[in-house]
Amino acid sequence: MVLGALAEAIGWRLVAARRAMVWRLMPAILLAMGLAAVLACRPLVATRVGDGAALLVGASSGLALYVATRAFVAIAGRWEPFRRDVVETYGEAAEVPLREALALSLLIMVPAEELFWRGLFQARLDQTLTALTAGAWTWLAYVGVNLAGGSLPIAAGAVVGGALWTGLAVWSGGVLASLLSHMLWTGLMLALPPGVGRGGRTE
Repeated sequence: MVLGALAEAIGWRLVAARRAMVWRLMPAILLAMGLAAVLACRPLVATRVGDGAALLVGASSGLALYVATRAFVAIAGRWEPFRRDVVETYGEAAEVPLREALALSLLIMVPAEELFWRGLFQARLDQTLTALTAGAWTWLAYVGVNLAGGSLPIAAGAVVGGALWTGLAVWSGGVLASLLSHMLWTGLMLALPPGVGRGGRTE
């Protein structure tokens, strides 16, 4: 668990220092983390609620988070440092075709991240701590790792999105709801970026 978190943090630092391309390095790191999570323990889909409820709430929360993110970016984008980081983040996203970015994100990066953080990290802590305490520690670790990227929008996404996805895992007792929420939000953010991020992608 510690090695996986450390690997992701190092990956974000290398990307922030422009010593690696995010779309080449992070999928490889996250894929290794996801595979390690699956080998370490069988991820639980949903143990506290039904699969249907997990799917419905996961999808609804992902859509709600996307709408809220657009509203937040519209306001926070007036602050030049935040606006600059958003444009830079979408500029990095435009380094690969949209289809490739969606494939890497939705087929590798997001599932692997959820399997590791909610499926392994949080689930292991949940065995010795209360569900809420395990969720809190998972959220703090997740935010800390993403802060290594030195990007305001990525940090904001980790704080808010991480809280939502961790909360969904606590509520559902598995990764189904958080995975669907995370995938829907990420897909929409790439395909239909907020206003200040629209200039980052030309395809």
